This record gives sequence, structure tokens and C-alpha cells, in this order.
Amino acid sequence: MELVDIRENPVPEGAVVGTITTVDGFTLRFARWPATSSKRKGTVCLFQGRAEFIEKYFETVVDLRKRGFAVATLDWRGQGRSQRLLKDPRKGHIDDFYQYDRDLKAFLQQVVLPDCPPPYYAFAHSMGGQILMRLAKDRSLFDRMLLSAPMLGIDTEPVPTGLARGLAAVLDSAGFGGRFVPGGTGKSISLEPFAGNVLTSDPKRYDRNAAIVREAPDIAIGSPTNGWLHAAFRAIDRTSRPDFGGQVMVPVLIVAAGADHVVDYSAIERLSSELRAGTHLLIPSARHELLMERDLFREQLLAAFDAFIPGSPS
Repeated sequence: MELVDIRENPVPEGAVVGTITTVDGFTLRFARWPATSSKRKGTVCLFQGRAEFIEKYFETVVDLRKRGFAVATLDWRGQGRSQRLLKDPRKGHIDDFYQYDRDLKAFLQQVVLPDCPPPYYAFAHSMGGQILMRLAKDRSLFDRMLLSAPMLGIDTEPVPTGLARGLAAVLDSAGFGGRFVPGGTGKSISLEPFAGNVLTSDPKRYDRNAAIVREAPDIAIGSPTNGWLHAAFRAIDRTSRPDFGGQVMVPVLIVAAGADHVVDYSAIERLSSELRAGTHLLIPSARHELLMERDLFREQLLAAFDAFIPGSPS
């Protein structure tokens, strides 16, 4: 379960890496680091999006540690070097997003609370933002949450969203939940050509992430399954309820990407307007993976972090 160390993306010094086991028996990989600044400000928990892995965020780990924060993160079940749900390890699958809630609970109980200094802050991307948002209406360990391009809706273009939802539900119910979505394959999106990608406009960071996958193919997954997509739409239904935003008690800042073709900005805008203790910021022209974007966009997200998280910047 060690971390992948390559020249283009070295492991930050001081890493503690290990595994934890969830209540339903899944083995998850985690990593944590102490702060490198002399002034310690607590812990930032980094939560990935779909098909991501710990190594993809080494640059961000370094940025946060310099700001005085310890950092803790994990691979969600079914991706990275955490245990898969299906025999084919390339399939991005989940039965229900409540399973991710078990991952989060195990991570907090077995890694964060015993070994990481408070106060605690969440920094979540895409699918990770959906997981954290659903739990924000309950009492939370986190003092504040920053969500980067959270998956509060899915951009299904050119397929109409209603058709995509209906097809995922039918295929999952018919026993095809473990198959790739129509047109999906086992190839990692990280290995697709840079030209035409919807994730980032930064070729250097894009190539760096591809190099990680080439070095360690086992760390990557391919397209989602019908079951994952059906589960994602059900999770989105929960955060789309008219009364949901008013129940969120944790201060939340949502940062959206203006050129995002992965998640639905209208869903972010709608929920943000309903939050009691939250708001959102739009970074024009940025693509979905804000922390993997060009410095022009990435630094705007980090500036938002600095303004929102107490004690930052250093």
C-alpha cells in the first residue's frame, strides 16, 4: 500500500502511510503528513473525486503543509490502492454512496482523531464534495468545508440528463450494475490525449498525472459502472431536496469552475443560495480539476482557501 514515488511527482517527506478497515470489512489506503511551518494551525483532510488517488494531490499536500496544516487523505473504496468492489479492478463501481460514508467514518475514527491535530477542515473535490455535503447537515467533525467543483449535479451532455438517469436506473435494476456505462472502457481517463480533455488546461500537470498511472497502472480505474452512476444520481437527489441547504450547519465555501463540463454548475448555484452558513465562488474559464489547473486558476482557489480557513495564510 506504499505511495508511488516518481521523479515528476516525488512523495512529500514525512509521510505516514497505512491501511484501515471499514465496518463492512473494506481495506482502505490512507496517508498523513505533519505541517512543515513552525506555526501549526490544525489539519486539512483532502478528499478526492471519482477515479483519483492520493498521489495526484502531492503538490497540494506541500502547499497546505507550508501554510501550517497537517494533511490527511485516503483512497475511497474502489479506487487508488483501496480495495475494489468488483473482480475487474478497472471498473469504477459503488452500490450506494452510503458506502463512502463508512469510508469517511473509518478514516476519521482511525486516522484523523487519534493522530492529527485539531481543529479539522475538509477540502474536497467533485465526488468527494458530494460525500462531504451530504453529511454536512449532521453534526460534523469539521469546523469548515471547502468544496472544489462538487458533484451536486452531473453534466451529461450531449445525452439529456433525464435519459442518462433513466438508463442507469434501468440497467442497474436489470442486473447490469457491474458493467461499464454505455461506451465506457477500462482505460484510465488520465491516459487520454491532453487535447480535448475536460479536466484541466495545464499540460504539465496533466502529463504528471499520466506519468503516475503509467508507472503504477494498478492505481487507476476506468469508466464508471451503471451501478455507480445510478448511485450517484440517488446521492444527488438527496442534496437537491428543497429543504437540504437550510439544514447545513457547517460553514461551507463552494468554488466552481466556469468551464466545467463534468459537474452541473446550476446545481451548485442553486444549493449555494440555500445555505445558511455558506456561499460559492466562480472561477471563470477554469476547467473541472481546479487543483490541477494552470497557476492562473489554481492560485485563485488557494486564495479562496486562505480567506476562508482560519489561520491561513502563514
